[in-house]
Amino acid sequence: MVNTLWDNIFKRSAQQNDIVRVLSRNFLFESLSPRELHFLKELVHLRSFHAGESIFKQGELGIGMYIVVSGSVDIFVSDLQQIEPEVSSVHITRLGPDDFFGELSLVEDKGRRTATALACEETKLVGFFKPDLIEIVERNPSTGVQILFRLSEVLGRRLKETSDKVTRLRQEIQTFHEQTDQ
Repeated sequence: MVNTLWDNIFKRSAQQNDIVRVLSRNFLFESLSPRELHFLKELVHLRSFHAGESIFKQGELGIGMYIVVSGSVDIFVSDLQQIEPEVSSVHITRLGPDDFFGELSLVEDKGRRTATALACEETKLVGFFKPDLIEIVERNPSTGVQILFRLSEVLGRRLKETSDKVTRLRQEIQTFHEQTDQ
């Protein structure tokens, strides 16, 4: 019994250090001081998922973002406008340790998830939710501003990447139509 207690204390301490390490390597938080990272560590949430378990589903209300601590996560998108009853999902990407996803929900008001996230294997994630961000902004505004600037940069980058992909797709469609018209 005593060993279990000590094991749990040391496991908890190791988990706390893992969380700080993961946060310090994430783009949103890498500019924070060690003191700010420890403050943030107290607000975030460590979550575990089994293989095949849903982290969130497309269309659900988004509440925050996740950082992959260990394991991997598949991201799928379904065409919800499809008329046929069978909705087909398209695999978008597989995320691994230190990748993050779902950050759009930190700034959207009642935004819906644009994709489904499933754990591929035993997976641990750090959850950073909108109320956590609001609490940081209220309790430590300078830290909150740093995170919000970084978050804005990420969202801007992803918007640019999406715009570039749409432009390339339009060009490919135009080329396809030109070739089929000949």
